[in-house]
Amino acid sequence: MKRIVILGSTGSIGRQMLDIVRGREEFQVLGLAAGQNLDRLIQQVAEFSPKLVSFAGEAPPFPNAQLCTMEEMAACSEADLVVVGTVGRAGLRPTLAALRAGKTVALANKEVLVMAGHLVQSVAVQHGGRLLPVDSEHSAIWQCLVGEAEPIRRLILTASGGAFRDLPLGEMDKVTPEEALRHPTWRMGPKITVDSATLMNKGFEVIEAQWLFDCPPERIDVVMHRQSIVHSLVEFVDGTLKAQLGMPDMRVPLQYALTYPERYPVDGLSMDFGKMGSLTFEALERDRYPCLALALEATRRGGTYPAVLSAADEVAVARFLGGECSFLDIHRTVSEAIDRHSPVLEPGLEDILEADEWTRRMLNSPRVKA
Repeated sequence: MKRIVILGSTGSIGRQMLDIVRGREEFQVLGLAAGQNLDRLIQQVAEFSPKLVSFAGEAPPFPNAQLCTMEEMAACSEADLVVVGTVGRAGLRPTLAALRAGKTVALANKEVLVMAGHLVQSVAVQHGGRLLPVDSEHSAIWQCLVGEAEPIRRLILTASGGAFRDLPLGEMDKVTPEEALRHPTWRMGPKITVDSATLMNKGFEVIEAQWLFDCPPERIDVVMHRQSIVHSLVEFVDGTLKAQLGMPDMRVPLQYALTYPERYPVDGLSMDFGKMGSLTFEALERDRYPCLALALEATRRGGTYPAVLSAADEVAVARFLGGECSFLDIHRTVSEAIDRHSPVLEPGLEDILEADEWTRRMLNSPRVKA
């Protein structure tokens, strides 16, 4: 039996992971952690009977479960797999705690590696922990690399282009949060769906791939692929390309991380190529996605710049979803934070967390908010 802890259990990733393990005797839900949705957490605890529960706010006592922090849960000696499905900086300390305890971590939180990829990998190597990617793009690369000994020439991440990939550029500043959340192929949480519309998510994924696969950013490309069937490609030094294809459904990468090295059946995801039609690839329209350029610049500069990028994007997207700024203000907000930042070039954990806090304080100051 594999005992799993799910951080962010009430969010999109957490709910899908629970759908996968529901009714399967080979998995035991050891711990559930949530940040906001107490009602849903209570329902999950009642169904899965975990030993450990964590909630960011005040929570009622659970008769058969122990309340603890996410870090305590992530480092629990009984856990075999820790699923990090939180959003933003909340996943950083628990991920480090799990890796220090030598755990296997299924990482779905982009910001953890964006903020502190060098620290996360260092802790994993030092303590024998292991990172398994859950993002569809990085899971695809991982699957392409299984069994390969030859060095790679480059990684190619595919991007759907998000909700506004065909919208005239002159109309971009008028779009609404509701329109931004209508992703053409994926069904995801609100933060990552907006990041897909700005293509900030793809910039984050370049930074993640750098740390997950020890590949410098200049050898990681991004290409538009509207159908979201080819999730990533790997080019080897002999010119051979391997791609992982599948329907745009997070159940596959989630289950692959859960059951690796085995594969379990997933209903309803077989593809009929005769009916599918063509698969297309295009160069990105760079003027449409200035946030991607910001992310690539932040990783080129290194140090605490990626942490500022992550925090500023979190603030800006929350403002946009709350109706406090326009869609194009997301880029403007992140750009200002990067321009005003004085970096620490070889940061430790506290430097990274301070850069995150500085960004939030600066952006919430009256002058910036105005």
